[in-house]
Amino acid sequence: MAVKKAGGAGRPQYPIESVDNALRILLLFEERKTLRLTEVSEFLGVASSTAHRLLAMLEYRGFVRHADGSRGYEPGPALTNIAFSVLRRIDVRARLHPFLERLSASLGETAHLARLDGASVTFVDSVESPRAVRVGSRLGVSMPAHCTSSGKSLLATLEDDALHSLYPDEELVGLTAQSLTSRTELLRQIARVRKNGYAASMEESEEGVASVAVALGEFGAARYALNVSCPKPRMSPQTRSEIAEELHSVATEVASFFL
Repeated sequence: MAVKKAGGAGRPQYPIESVDNALRILLLFEERKTLRLTEVSEFLGVASSTAHRLLAMLEYRGFVRHADGSRGYEPGPALTNIAFSVLRRIDVRARLHPFLERLSASLGETAHLARLDGASVTFVDSVESPRAVRVGSRLGVSMPAHCTSSGKSLLATLEDDALHSLYPDEELVGLTAQSLTSRTELLRQIARVRKNGYAASMEESEEGVASVAVALGEFGAARYALNVSCPKPRMSPQTRSEIAEELHSVATEVASFFL
């Protein structure tokens, strides 16, 4: 593993080695998805017991957590929350909000901006449909990625190895009777998403709700997707195609906007 350079400031007059080592562990996540105890020990040049104590304290504070199905460590929720706070400061949501407004006005349905968080998606912005019968805002809600169109569109942007790491077990927990409950079926649908360029959901996250989503890409080290949701009776095959086409058009504009 490469040694991370200092951030630019001079070395402090009274450095605290344990703090420095903990921060160096976190910096390793820039280049590694997971870290093993032996790797951390070798990188820092300390005993395994010392590396374990550092990781235990980082885990206690939520900066790392045990990766599912392995002995490794991955970024924890505290690190994700800090990253999200930074993203809010650089106005990712504010810059994308006009696109949500346009989608909702054009299609007459509720539009969401979703972010991939491990095996979950978090809805970070939304514009509700003006119709009396509509899908309500999911702003701030987190759901299993495999149960939503947004999640499936984002999962389709990952490499297969990453997908198997996120879903080490064949059995998946669903939210409704229509949710995917097997990794095999999830991978089959992800292949379809990659081919079609969009993901769809029909009552997989909530009864009576249908949606279509298109992945936007990565902004500020986070992956985002646009989603349009409507009551199931309004989601005909033709409507699904029209929504997907509009989402693709907006996604192309977003890509140009962020260049």
